[in-house]
Amino acid sequence: MSRLVLARLGFYLVAAWAALTLNFLVPRLMPGDATTVMAGRMSASASPEQIAAMRAAFGDTDAPLHEQYVTYLGDLARGDLGRSTSQYPARVVDVIATGLVWTLALGGVALVLSFVLGTALGVLAAWRRSGWLDAVLPPVLALSGAFPYFWLAMLALHLFGFTLGWTPLRHAYCDHLEPGWSLRFAVDVVQHAALPALTIVVATIGGWLLSMRNTMIGVLGTEQITLARAKGLSSRRVLWAYAARNAILPNLTSFGMALGFVLGGSLLTEIVFSYPGTGYLLIQAVRTQDYPLMQGLFLAITLAVLAANFLVDLLTLALDPRTRPHA
Repeated sequence: MSRLVLARLGFYLVAAWAALTLNFLVPRLMPGDATTVMAGRMSASASPEQIAAMRAAFGDTDAPLHEQYVTYLGDLARGDLGRSTSQYPARVVDVIATGLVWTLALGGVALVLSFVLGTALGVLAAWRRSGWLDAVLPPVLALSGAFPYFWLAMLALHLFGFTLGWTPLRHAYCDHLEPGWSLRFAVDVVQHAALPALTIVVATIGGWLLSMRNTMIGVLGTEQITLARAKGLSSRRVLWAYAARNAILPNLTSFGMALGFVLGGSLLTEIVFSYPGTGYLLIQAVRTQDYPLMQGLFLAITLAVLAANFLVDLLTLALDPRTRPHA
């Protein structure tokens, strides 16, 4: 078992190294650099001294590629991703950390809610086939998930925000509030996140439900479930300990992928609601040609996906004995 875990860990470490290397090479193959972008924004022509100072600040150098690579790995080990050109002199790691807090608060919580509710409803719908739950929920939630998400988000914003005035229209909190650990600020954050999170759940819960329901139906027809029932086990134990435990594995794999991509931000959500997460930061970085910030965001997203998939692999090994090596 431990050898298999170490082998999986080795694979993901190699994949992470490949991602780090690509993240180093791609910006250096693109035309232009951070210094060129900053110099182009200056109203007057930059002097040679200013150019040299900006090159030093952004780490632009004419050193051989292998020396740049060693410096790049050393900076990463220290958590130094450079400085943002669009929010200069802020460090890229600080800008990403700020956006990451809001992304996890919105996208992470909404994803977990959608997964848990959709999976549980899928289990119950399959267990009670032809009942009202199985007859009503799958088609209704599939219909809601079929609408383009940005349209669903804009419709919800117009109805509950503009027309009824029940929810705030934009941002993560009111401008007049100072961020801090206070009940007033926490309540305001929840009010701003409620509608974006609800639209994410409504748009995605149908996929989790249908996937779990279809897998459960197949598992319920296996000999393992027939044997469990023949042993006289309670219906609850057969449902959760045998059927749901085996049927959830495909959903867990999808959840791991989705959890990793949460760091990319719920892009459309953050655009529609002007929510200051990592997805919104990525759009801003592309618009302003902020190469250091783009590089840092791409790296964070890639490593998050790899880490999430590794954790899902470990969870799969724990839940499914068939994936473990035989003695």
